[in-house]
Amino acid sequence: MATHLMSLQSEYFSKIKFGLKDVEMRLYDEKRAVLKVGDIIEFLDKSTNEKLRTQIVRLNKFKDFKELYSFYDKKRIGYAEKDIASYEDMFAIYSKEKIDFYGALAIEIKLI
Repeated sequence: MATHLMSLQSEYFSKIKFGLKDVEMRLYDEKRAVLKVGDIIEFLDKSTNEKLRTQIVRLNKFKDFKELYSFYDKKRIGYAEKDIASYEDMFAIYSKEKIDFYGALAIEIKLI
């Protein structure tokens, strides 16, 4: 069982901390290809440096974020009920070229 460190913006860190989000979305790049069910992820709040320990309970790979967004309820991936969830929001983080090349990964987690 390995431990991985991932940084998050405060908004998403808080949603995980308070049980409002249990799926973290990332590119399925080399860094994420080594993740295994049972591994620990320590999330680091970029603003406060607070850490949060979680365990991976499931990994789901998708060809892109559009496919990922259609699979999950929007609240599990960090949207509020009133929010409009759009996979295009991910273009603010990752380029379309990188998404097309690597694909998307949904990391289902639980707090430990």
